[in-house]
Amino acid sequence: MTDTLIGPGARLDARERVAVALDVPTGEAALRARDSFGDALGLAKLGSALFVREGMPLVRELKEGGARVFLDLKFHDIPSVVEQAVDKAVAEGVDYLTVHASGGAAMVEAAVRAAERGSTRVLAVTVLTSLDVDAWRAGASPGEESVEEAVERLARLATDAGAHGLVGSAREAARLRRTGGPECLVVTPGIRLPGADTSDQARTVSVEDAVRSGSDILVIGRGVMRAPDPAAALRSVQDLLREDRS
Repeated sequence: MTDTLIGPGARLDARERVAVALDVPTGEAALRARDSFGDALGLAKLGSALFVREGMPLVRELKEGGARVFLDLKFHDIPSVVEQAVDKAVAEGVDYLTVHASGGAAMVEAAVRAAERGSTRVLAVTVLTSLDVDAWRAGASPGEESVEEAVERLARLATDAGAHGLVGSAREAARLRRTGGPECLVVTPGIRLPGADTSDQARTVSVEDAVRSGSDILVIGRGVMRAPDPAAALRSVQDLLREDRS
């Protein structure tokens, strides 16, 4: 890979640069998935559905098994409530968690304040990857900003408020990198593996294109979870990231 936009990902081990989305219905299924990846699993992402069912006990089990945990709950509430929630995540050793940048600067600042009492990193979500241009326009008033303009505005708000990273489509990774600067983590869902369907992600790109555009952490779910050999599929992505460093 060439012409990569360099960010903090250059300092991360390849295992930590792939967040495997454990989008399964139960904690038991999540732990089976973890076992299927073996030591290839460096970073596990838990979404709201699984977390509501299993809670922090699953976070603890994943941490005890050696994986780092990315808690993707996309907090969006008044600042004091978000600060309290982040405090609880910090106490459990959560490595990354998400907030909605659209919650405003005070909310992001509150999340960062709590996170920095430990080692948790706050990632601010800009525009969801499930929204394509038509869906965005359907929810916007006439004359409002484009998806790209919204991504940049929210990214600037979040980084000014101290967010450690930004989450957005890999199609906007270069924009996130420019706005967030060289020390900002750029996290991109909607990563497409060869032969995989895009499902409910409207704005997807390949691993190689995401990295060239400045992505540090790639969120991948079905592409590795449903592979005949999940560990091999995950390692193949990590190998691409190692090539990017060489």
